[in-house]
Amino acid sequence: MSTSKKSQKQDTRLAHAGRDPARFDGFVNTPIYRGSTVLYPTLQCLEANDQDYSYGRLGTPTVDALQTALAELEGGHATLLTPSGLSAISATLLSFVSSGDDILVSDSVYRPTRRFCENVLKRLGVATTYYDPLIGGGIAGLLTDKTKLVFTESPGSQTFEVQDIPAIAEAAHKRGAVVIMDNTWATPLYFKPFSHGVDVSIHAATKYIVGHADAMLGAITTNKATRAAVARTHDELGLCPGPEDVYLGLRGLRSLSVRLARHQASGLEMAEWLAGRPEVAQVIHPARPGDPGYALWQRDFTGASGLFSIVLKPCSQKALAAMLDGLTLFGMGYSWGGYESLILPFDPRSYRSATTWQVEGSALRLHIGLEDVEDLKADLDAGFARLAKA
Repeated sequence: MSTSKKSQKQDTRLAHAGRDPARFDGFVNTPIYRGSTVLYPTLQCLEANDQDYSYGRLGTPTVDALQTALAELEGGHATLLTPSGLSAISATLLSFVSSGDDILVSDSVYRPTRRFCENVLKRLGVATTYYDPLIGGGIAGLLTDKTKLVFTESPGSQTFEVQDIPAIAEAAHKRGAVVIMDNTWATPLYFKPFSHGVDVSIHAATKYIVGHADAMLGAITTNKATRAAVARTHDELGLCPGPEDVYLGLRGLRSLSVRLARHQASGLEMAEWLAGRPEVAQVIHPARPGDPGYALWQRDFTGASGLFSIVLKPCSQKALAAMLDGLTLFGMGYSWGGYESLILPFDPRSYRSATTWQVEGSALRLHIGLEDVEDLKADLDAGFARLAKA
């Protein structure tokens, strides 16, 4: 007995969305299409521009396969791919604003998003107001007739505040503002933005969708009402991801569910272990009971990824360096979402403006990869020993 596409469970759709083996001589994976020029068979066809593909920048079967799969999995109307997560963010913001407009942006947003607002948008005459990510429906008090969009990111970058997206969306829509969400942490599997009132969902597909730290990729998924505006800006900016990167995104997507389950389980186990360490003052993980964001996470999300933060008890910079420099499994580097574990110090005090970050010790963001958890504990245990010795 076959099942209809609508009745299929998420993992089944994850394995099959966007695929059409019959179109490619039975090959399971959509081939990599490289190229710029696409030929037309006749002058009539050229003038009518009525074939599926017209130019490499405007799409290929490889690009279409991933775009179709992501839109289906996230519950959106359409997806457009970009060369990076930041390009997805910048293209989306530019799609809805003009000189003289205002936008509202969460204070815990990914810092490059903030830079784009403060540099590019400001230069174009668009004003940005940052708001407390925990404001919820209270955001109504910040909305004006000039507010064109509300930008959300949940959980927040580095500090993992969980936003009340439905309440924010309800208030924004009453004033005609578009709601945009950076959904990279939860992926299309663990948070369904369009069922919570979001109009446009953004992913740094570089992270969990690619999943192997070997490609740069961004994705913008829209609802029906916002598609035209985003598609126009996407086209006019000439955004075009590389064909190999798109293929790697397709490859990574097929194993996303099993990888995320491991990241989630290992991340929660590591968070509990770290909470019991004498060197740790605070663990910030929204899927951990007792976390300030736990109730909203439990209400709106169906899972958690492997990214969270901790705050150490006060120590010297020399001691912190001794801990981090000697780690063998946790690498120090930007990005996350790959199979490897990462650790990175951060301090948002210099760039937050609507909220304050008040901790006494050093803060560390951890990405828990696919290594054995006991080995990861041993690596950090040795690091804590070096910290104490220093």
